[in-house]
Amino acid sequence: MKAPKPEARPDRVSLWRYLRLFRADILSAQPARLYRAWMAEFRTPFFRSYLCNDPALVRRVLQERPDDFPKSDRIREGLAPLLGQSVFVTNGETWKRQRRIIDPAFEGGRLKDTFPAMWAAGEAAVARMGEGVVEVEEFASHAAADVIFRTLFSLPIESRDASAVFHAFRAYQRTQPILNLAAFLPLPRWMPRLHKGRTLRAAAEIRRLITRMTERRAGEIAAGTAPDDLATKMMVTADPVTGERFGTEEMVDQVAIFFLAGHETSASALGWALWLLAAHPEVQDRVAEEVAGLEPEFGAVARLRLTRDVFREVLRLYPPVPMMVRETTCPEEFRGRAVGPGAQVVLSPWHLGRHERIWGDPDGFDPDRWAREETKAAARDGWLPFSSGPRVCTGAGFAMVEGVLLLALLVRAFRFEVVEGRVPVPVAHLTVRARDGVWLRVVRR
Repeated sequence: MKAPKPEARPDRVSLWRYLRLFRADILSAQPARLYRAWMAEFRTPFFRSYLCNDPALVRRVLQERPDDFPKSDRIREGLAPLLGQSVFVTNGETWKRQRRIIDPAFEGGRLKDTFPAMWAAGEAAVARMGEGVVEVEEFASHAAADVIFRTLFSLPIESRDASAVFHAFRAYQRTQPILNLAAFLPLPRWMPRLHKGRTLRAAAEIRRLITRMTERRAGEIAAGTAPDDLATKMMVTADPVTGERFGTEEMVDQVAIFFLAGHETSASALGWALWLLAAHPEVQDRVAEEVAGLEPEFGAVARLRLTRDVFREVLRLYPPVPMMVRETTCPEEFRGRAVGPGAQVVLSPWHLGRHERIWGDPDGFDPDRWAREETKAAARDGWLPFSSGPRVCTGAGFAMVEGVLLLALLVRAFRFEVVEGRVPVPVAHLTVRARDGVWLRVVRR
C-alpha cells in the first residue's frame, strides 16, 4: 500500500483560488509537478516566492550561508501571540544567544538523563491505550505532551498544571490557521494584526499557565530544591559570551516553542507511524519481534535498528513540519534566475521526501531502504525533517529517541490494524495531520 498523500491541484489555477487553497491546506494546494521539479517560482502582487528542491540550493540556504537567509517574518505572523520571541522565530545575534543557552540542555549526556522520564511516559501511554477502534492521533498528542512535561518540568500530564496547558493548547490548535492575512500582505509593523479572538485568548491562557510554572521553578532554583530537568538546566545556564540568563518572559517564549515543537511534531510522527505499521502488517510483525525484549536502558533503544528505520521512513513520508520559509537579504541567482532581496525561499521537507528525482519509489513505505547504500545519497539530498546547518532542530536527537521508544513500547503491547474505509488523508496546519484523524483497530498482544 502506498503512503497516502493529498491529491495535488492542477498546475494552473487563479492566484486567488491558489491563496484560498493554500490557506485551507498547504499540501493539496501544491501542483503535482513540484514532486519532480528542482525549483518553482510563484509570483503574487506582494512578493515572489521560490520553492527550492535543488539540493545545492538547499545547502546554500541552510548550511553555507544561513545568515544571508534569515527566517521569514511571514510565517511568524500567525504564531506570534503564542511564541513571542522564541528561538523558533528569532534571527541574528538574538537567536545565537538563545541557542548558546538552550543547546547545553540537549547535549548527549543530558539526553541520557531524560530517558527515565521518557520511559515512564511511554509506560503511561501503554496503560492509557484502549482496545477496539481508536483514534490514535489524539492519543499520540496526549503521549507526546506527557513526554514534554515529564522531561521539561518533571510533571506527568495528569498533574493539574500540565493538564491545563495541554487542554489550552488543544483549544489553540483548533483556532490556528497555518497562515493569516499578514503572511500574504506586507503589512506595516504598526498595523494591528487580525488574529481570531479565540486564538488570542487560547495563546494568552497558555502563556499565563507557563508563566506560573516558570515563576514557581525560579523560586525552587533560588531555594535549592529544583529538580534537575530541562527547565532547570536552561534557567540556570548563562550565555558564555554575554553572561545573560533567560528572564521569565523569554523563558516562557522558549517553553512555548518546546511544547509546540516537542508535542505537536512528535504526535504527528507517532500517529503516522502507527498508521503505516497497521497498513504494512509484515513490517509491524518484524518490529514486534525486535522490541519484545526491550529493557528500560538508554542504550537499548539504539539497538532497535529496524524500529529506528521505520521512524526515519515515517519522517521522510510525513515530515511533521512540511515547509520552512527563509528570506533573501541580498541579490541572488537561483538556477540561472535573478532573485532580488525580500523574496521568500521555501524549503519543503514534504516535497524533498517524496521527490521523484531523489528517491526510488518515493511514495512507497520501505524501511529497509535505510540499510541500502544508495539511500545515503538520497538522505543527504532529500531527508530534512529537522532542518540542517546551524539552525538544525535542537531537539532532533531527543525526538528520535522519543519516537523510537514510544513506537517500540506500543507495538510490544498492542497490534494495530487498518479499519476498512478509514484511509487517512494528510493535511497541514501547524503540522502534518490526518484530515479526519487516524482510526485504527487496537488489539492487545
